[in-house]
Amino acid sequence: MTQSTTLDAPRLMQNGGFTLWLTGLSGAGKSTLARAVADRLRQDAIRLEILDGDEIREHLSKGLGFSREDRDTNIRRIAYVANLLTRNGVGVITAAISPYADTRAEARQAIGDFIEVYVRASLDTCIERDPKGMYRKALAGEIKTFTGISDPYEPPASPAIVVDTDRETVQQGVERIVVTLRELGYLRQADA
Repeated sequence: MTQSTTLDAPRLMQNGGFTLWLTGLSGAGKSTLARAVADRLRQDAIRLEILDGDEIREHLSKGLGFSREDRDTNIRRIAYVANLLTRNGVGVITAAISPYADTRAEARQAIGDFIEVYVRASLDTCIERDPKGMYRKALAGEIKTFTGISDPYEPPASPAIVVDTDRETVQQGVERIVVTLRELGYLRQADA
């Protein structure tokens, strides 16, 4: 397969469902990147769904806390829905902290067509961004188990892509993700 450097007109491969799994600390830019990738792919009529961690917690995992068990249950629910969509030919973009490597490995195993993207930003950057004021509360002791402060985040050992939001623009991250999806065979160039 010849690699193209142009990003014009990607198309989903036949039966080409996939899950693009964005993981990283709160404030790293997962949701922003997920929306931008979705916007880019939808321009080319690719069927996509975004499973955003905050929205899933509100609608599918309401009532779960932030214990290890509850976090794992939340990720398993996201993986279940992602798998249903993926196996039916839909591109799925998840944007969830998913802090534990073994639970992400479970998701990978269940879904199969799983592309892990580590959305990396330094803890200082995430604290500075603090879009929901959560780091401030965690640092003040108001939140007892907060990923990156009082609860661990296990970075992926070998993600398909690392998007470093401290150094890259959203558009640069989007372009690298689209190229990777093409290289992995999930997208193809439009017929000339």
